[in-house]
Amino acid sequence: MPYLLVVRHSLFQAINPIKTISILAIVLALLLNSVTIKAADNSAESKRTAQGWPHNHKVAISLSYDDALNSQLDHAIPALNKRNFKASFYVVPLSNAFQARLTEWRTIAAQGHELGNHSLFHACRSDKPNRNWVKAHNALEKKPMQAMLNEIKVANTLLQAIDGQTQRTFTPPCFDQQAQDGNYINVIKDEFIAIKSLEDKKFAALIVPNGIKATDIIEFIEQQPASIKLVNVLFHGIGGEHLSVTQQTHEALLDHLHANQDKYWVDTYRNIMLKKQKGH
Repeated sequence: MPYLLVVRHSLFQAINPIKTISILAIVLALLLNSVTIKAADNSAESKRTAQGWPHNHKVAISLSYDDALNSQLDHAIPALNKRNFKASFYVVPLSNAFQARLTEWRTIAAQGHELGNHSLFHACRSDKPNRNWVKAHNALEKKPMQAMLNEIKVANTLLQAIDGQTQRTFTPPCFDQQAQDGNYINVIKDEFIAIKSLEDKKFAALIVPNGIKATDIIEFIEQQPASIKLVNVLFHGIGGEHLSVTQQTHEALLDHLHANQDKYWVDTYRNIMLKKQKGH
């Protein structure tokens, strides 16, 4: 520091007073400009934080589709692409529609849709009501947590081979968590940037439409309190297959969201949760 002071002293001694005043004026102007820029940056940051989601949207909408069904490729994808909406598809690699139409799943990933992890075998608990469809070998209550972790890792590797993505989200099949020896979410959570249905209930709401109308879904979205910043709409069949809604219901919802883009930010669950992690 003394050396720097000496250099500055020598510099000002070497030039005349008028030039010294000019230099000081330039330095002062640069300093003031720097302060102004920093203040503007801070103001912009405050405004961005206050606004929340991109373009000042009030609520993020995650449209997702579970189980890798034919009706999703046949009906959901064309309707989404028509309105330039990006959605998340939580696929099960053992699904017939996934294996038989692998090229199409790769195509929708290239279009910007998300391929999410829904486990390799879709294990659910068989000891809950109306679960007679769960095969004995795939009952979650009979699977140890390590087996679920192995399954999840293999599914992630398979999906990466398809879409090249390394950041993944997960939706637990049937929303079940208790495996044979404990809550398997505890051992898989580090594999994902987010797990759907496990968000803070003060931040996110979730609806699983099944045989209801678009007006029911819209009412659910619009009646959420101001604290809710994310609404997950989790579909299965579109115009057929299990837990389905009609094509008309699906398209009417998309039309409503498209007509109200000033309020709603529709994007993949991955993009939404990455934005949340960055503080919106």
